[in-house]
Amino acid sequence: MGYFRDLREHVAALEKAGLLVRIDELINKDTELMPLVRWQFRGLPEDERRAFLFTNVTDAKGRKYDIPVLVGSLAASRRIYGFGLQCKPEEIVERWNRAQGQPIPPKIVENAAVHEEIHMGASLMEKQALGEFPIPISTPGYDCAPFTTASHWFTKDPETGLINIGNYRGQIKSPTRTGVFLSSSNHGGYHWRKCQERGLPLQAALVMGAPPVVAYTAPARVPFSVSELDIAGGLAGAPMEVVRCKTNDLLVPANAEIVIEGEISTEFLEPEAPFGESTGYVAERLLNPYFEVKCITHRKNPILATIISQMPPSESSVMRQVSAEGNYLRFLRDQCNIPGIIEVAFHSIAVRQICVIKMKKINQAHVWQALHSMVGYNPATGKLVIAVDEDIDPRNLDSLFWALAFRMQPHRDVLIIRNRTPQMDPSAQPPGKELENPLDETYGCSAMLIDATRKWDYPPVSLPKKEFMERAKQLWERLELPKLRPQEPWYGYNLGLWSGDDEEEAELALKGEHYQTGEKRKSQRVPAKKR
Repeated sequence: MGYFRDLREHVAALEKAGLLVRIDELINKDTELMPLVRWQFRGLPEDERRAFLFTNVTDAKGRKYDIPVLVGSLAASRRIYGFGLQCKPEEIVERWNRAQGQPIPPKIVENAAVHEEIHMGASLMEKQALGEFPIPISTPGYDCAPFTTASHWFTKDPETGLINIGNYRGQIKSPTRTGVFLSSSNHGGYHWRKCQERGLPLQAALVMGAPPVVAYTAPARVPFSVSELDIAGGLAGAPMEVVRCKTNDLLVPANAEIVIEGEISTEFLEPEAPFGESTGYVAERLLNPYFEVKCITHRKNPILATIISQMPPSESSVMRQVSAEGNYLRFLRDQCNIPGIIEVAFHSIAVRQICVIKMKKINQAHVWQALHSMVGYNPATGKLVIAVDEDIDPRNLDSLFWALAFRMQPHRDVLIIRNRTPQMDPSAQPPGKELENPLDETYGCSAMLIDATRKWDYPPVSLPKKEFMERAKQLWERLELPKLRPQEPWYGYNLGLWSGDDEEEAELALKGEHYQTGEKRKSQRVPAKKR
C-alpha cells in the first residue's frame, strides 16, 4: 500500500495520469481563478473533472505572484480522491475502515522541508507575511475577502494533549491576522472552549499543502479520543513524518508546503464572513475567533493548495462525503453492533444531510437501531436518513425514489426527531432573529428517519430474468448500439411472493405452451359477484 509523501509527488502523478490541467495564461486570482474551476462542477460529468494548476497568477491590483495555485487536486471527483490514496474509488471506504481500525502514530523528525524558509520575529514581514501567498477569492461578488479553504488547522486538547486537524475557512484580515470559523460542533471549537475556561489563548498552526492522506483527515469526523495524525498514518500504512513548530509545541507535517503558526484569542471575537459555503448559500457575517500570526515557514518555491467549496457538488462536498461514508459504515457495523450493514451513502448535493443506509435486514428492530444510531453520531449530520434493502442502489436517485414510493408508508415508517444542531442551515430560523420562545416548534433543527425497506414478501421485480437481459446485452453490443451503462435493477429477481405455479406458468410461456395456462384459468372460473 503506497502513499504520496508530499503534495508535489501527488501533483506530478496527477499530471502524468492526465488528471491535471496546467494553466500558464495570466489569471486573476480574485476574479477569474475560482470561476474557471467552478465551471467543471456546473458543466461536466464527474468523471471528466480535473485538478487545475495555475502558474501565472495576478490579483485585482495587478500584482504578480511567483507561487502557483492548485485547485481540485484532492477531490474534484471520487476518482481523484482515490488517486490521492493510491486506490480505486470502490476501495476508498475499505481504506478508511483499515485506517480507523489500525491507526499509526506519527514519527517526529528534526529537519523538515517545510522549514526551508522561516519568517518570524523581525523577519515576519520581509515577504509581506500572509500577503506573500496568492490566496484567491472563492465566490467573487459575495465574499468579503480572500479565504483559505484547504486550510488544515492543527490544535491540541489542553487536557489530553491529542492533536486535532480540522478544515475551517480562514478570512484574510491583515498580513498577520485571519478569521477562523470554529463552530460548536467541531473539535477545534471544543479545544477553544477548554482554553477559554483556563484563560489561555489556543495555540494553532494553519497548514496549507499537506500530504493528501493528512488533508483527507481534516474534514473527517473521527472520535475525540483519536488524533487525525494517527488516522493519516493508518491511511498511508506508515507513520507520518512530523516536525515541531518553531513557536509552539504543535506537530505538523514535515513535508507540508506552508505552515502558519500563531494563536487564536479566547478573549475576544470579531465579525467574520460573508463567504460562499458548502451548503450552497453564502454564510452570514458571524462573531468568530481570530488567529494572530507569529511565524510562517514554507518550502522553497511553495505551492498554494486550495479547495473549491460553495455550491455542491464541489471538492469540499466530495471530501466530506467520502470520509463520512467510511466513518459511519464502521460506526454502525462495528461499534453499534448492527448486523447486515452493507453501505452508507451520502449525497454530495446535500453534503452530509441526506444519508442512505443499505442493509440486509435481519429483523425490523435493526433498521431503527441503524437510523437512530446514525443521527446519534453527530448532532449536525443527517437531516434525512433513509434505510433501504440490499437490492437498492443508494447512490442512484431513481432506485432510491423507487424504494420511497413503494416500500414505505409515511404514517407508519417515518419518524421526526428534534433538537438537532444547525450546520449553517438557512432553513433553521430567520437570520438574526432572536426567538421569544426557545421551545417554539416553528424553528430549530430536526431530522427525518425513514424505513424504506420491505416489510413482507413482494412479487418479483418486473424486468426480464437475468439470463435474458444478459443475452440481449450481447446482441446489443453485436449490433454496435450506443455503449450501455447498466443501472440497477437491470434484471428481474424474486422477492418472495412467487409460487411454484407462477414459476411453472412462466416456463410454459417460454416454451410457447401458454394455451395450457389458458385452459387452467378456464377451469378456475368463479361466479362474478354483483357490484
